[in-house]
Parts: sequence; C-alpha cells; structure tokens
Amino acid sequence: MGPLEGIKVLDLTSMVSGPVAAMMLGDQGADVIKVEPVHGEQLRHLGETHNSINPAFYSCNRNKKSLAVDLKTDAGKQILWDLIADADVLLQNFRPGAMARMGFPEEEVRKKNPGIIFVSISGFGEQGPYAHKRVYDPIIQALSCATDIQADRKTQRPNMFRIILADKVSALTAAQAVSSALFHRERKGEGQHIKISMLEATIAFLWPEGMAGLTFSEQEMDVKRTYSSIDLIYETKDGYMTISIISDKEWKGICEVLDLEELIEDERFKTAFARRKHAELRREVIGEEVAKHTTAELLEKLDGNDVPCAPLLDRMDLMDHPQIIESETILREVHEGFGEVCQARPAARFQETPATVRIPAPQLGEHSIAVLQSIGYDEGRCESLIADGVVVQSASS
Repeated sequence: MGPLEGIKVLDLTSMVSGPVAAMMLGDQGADVIKVEPVHGEQLRHLGETHNSINPAFYSCNRNKKSLAVDLKTDAGKQILWDLIADADVLLQNFRPGAMARMGFPEEEVRKKNPGIIFVSISGFGEQGPYAHKRVYDPIIQALSCATDIQADRKTQRPNMFRIILADKVSALTAAQAVSSALFHRERKGEGQHIKISMLEATIAFLWPEGMAGLTFSEQEMDVKRTYSSIDLIYETKDGYMTISIISDKEWKGICEVLDLEELIEDERFKTAFARRKHAELRREVIGEEVAKHTTAELLEKLDGNDVPCAPLLDRMDLMDHPQIIESETILREVHEGFGEVCQARPAARFQETPATVRIPAPQLGEHSIAVLQSIGYDEGRCESLIADGVVVQSASS
C-alpha cells in the first residue's frame, strides 16, 4: 500500500479541482470516500459514458468509494457527522460559506474532530469582489493572465490553454498541502484549515517565468516580454519537432548539426542571455535550416550532439512511443465492467510504498452500504435509509 495507508479522506468535492486532489491521495494509499448527492456530482453527467461512467470522471475519481447521500435531510447530515468523527481529511470545494449553510461549519467540524485537516478550495478565496462568484477553469485562466501569456506572438490575440489548467494546478496544490498538514499533525498533534484559491494557485504556478516582468518592481521591463521556449515548434520536411537550447554547449551542438558554425561566436547568440534577447531571430534562423531536413534525420543528429529535441507526438502516437512503453508511463489494467482501462501512472514513484490504481472510479452509491457499515450502521438501519431515499446504493453493487 501507499504512504498514506490508514488515512481516511472525505471527498465532498465535485468537477475537477477537488476530485483530482482526493484521487492523488487515494493513489498514495488513502481510503477516500466520495460523498456525493443522490443524483451524482456534476462531472458524472458530462460526456459519453462506458459502463455508466465517462472518461473524465473515471480519471478524476479512481481509488475512491462512493457514498450517495442526501445531506439536506437530518438523517443524511447525521451520516456525515458520523463519518467526520474519525476522518483525517475533509475536502470541499463549495463556494465560501456553503459548508456552514449546509450545517457543517469548520469550527463545528473541529469540535467533533479536533485533528481533522479541513480543506476548502474556492475560486477566489473568501475576500474580494469575486469571492462569491461561480467559477470554472476559463474564468481563472482569464484572471490569472494565462490568456495573456498564451497570446499569439504575431497578433497578440489572447489564447487559453486547451486543457483544464487551473483546476489541476489547484488540485496539485491541495494534495501537497494536505500531505504537509498531515506531517505537521504527526509532529504537533493538531489539525488545521487549509484554504486554497484557484486564482492564487494558478498565479503562483505561472509566476516564475510568466510574470518575470513583474518580479523586480524597481526594474523597468516589458511585462509582456517572455523568454519562454514553450512555442519552439519547428517544421521539418515531413512533420514537426521541437528543439530547446539553453547552454553554450547546446548552441554549439545545434550549429554544428545545421552547418551554422559561423553563428557559434556571433555576438547575438554567443551567450545564453544574448540568445534569449534575440529569441525571435534565433527561431527564424534555426527554423530555416530545420525545414531542409526530415524529422528522423535531425533527431538522430541532434541526439548525437546532445542537443535536447523530440518529435511532436499526437495523442494516438503516445501509446506506442518507446519512452512511454519502456518507462511504463501508461497503466493498462482490466477492470470488471470496463474492460481494459488506460490511466497515467501516478507520477511520484515511491521506493518503499508505491502509489497504485487499486480500484476503478465508482458507480454512484456503489459503496454506500459498505461505508455505512464501516461506521457501525447495522443492516436494518442501512435498508431503512435506502428505503427513505436518504441514501442510494448502486444497483450493480
């Protein structure tokens, strides 16, 4: 089992930011109970399904048990209180104040369980004019300057990342923070409240190079100028590839491969700073020469000169690439009802306590009875809760 074996996590979150954070804790061995409405959380209902579950929901909710419960009822509230009593972590991503309105303010939760790690993920935190706005990933990308950073270099038209960036950055931030809070509790014996703003998490993620022009207030600098190499895509005779050079040795190496030795000592490119300063010209010069070669030819020559390079893979290429295959980056596992399921391997490889994908994403209420029995509810009480509609148990369970 993973390093978090024995840690009990209550996941009250929906969509992506909270579920991915809880999924990562589950990958690392935590016992994650997904507490969701009797109609299922929103992500369940987005996209085509296989065995009643869509791919996005599956990938955000593996290694979890599902308890479907109506928290608007007194009996449903009591179930959550009983779960809270011996939980280690409670994750929620409702808008600020929602947990209190539901009857579970953090201070009352802490009276029930002083050592609990209470995690609140919100769009903008609890202060400011946006604090109570509804939020999805594009809203955070817009406000965090991600769209400005991604702007087309020629037209300056803003662009968004074509992935759910802010949610997953927030999830990574939350999962790391939970681990730190658990470590603090181990040393000091006290729980705490972790508050994560998606906007703050995303700005922090983008800051190092994306906000370089804002870092030193007394230095005049074009805030829109970036030395990012994120768009170093070159067209070859038969496709596309990327080449990234930072050091003088790498610059010498690419110049030798492309028969541009005269540029090795050129003052515009002689140092790393000069190459960054003249980045547009450098891209143009390199691009003209790259276009004269095939991708395979250049990859071989550049690798031989220790110049960082790679082909541009499309999503169908990924599964067959030798690096992906030999490193076992993609897990292929057969799960009942789903057949073969492909998932990205948990990225952190622990030597002694490996992270694993133990169970597939759950059907709605798949583990309701099992979860209730784990907190002492007998068969009769479970059947009564189901009959009254307080709890839903998956028919397939």
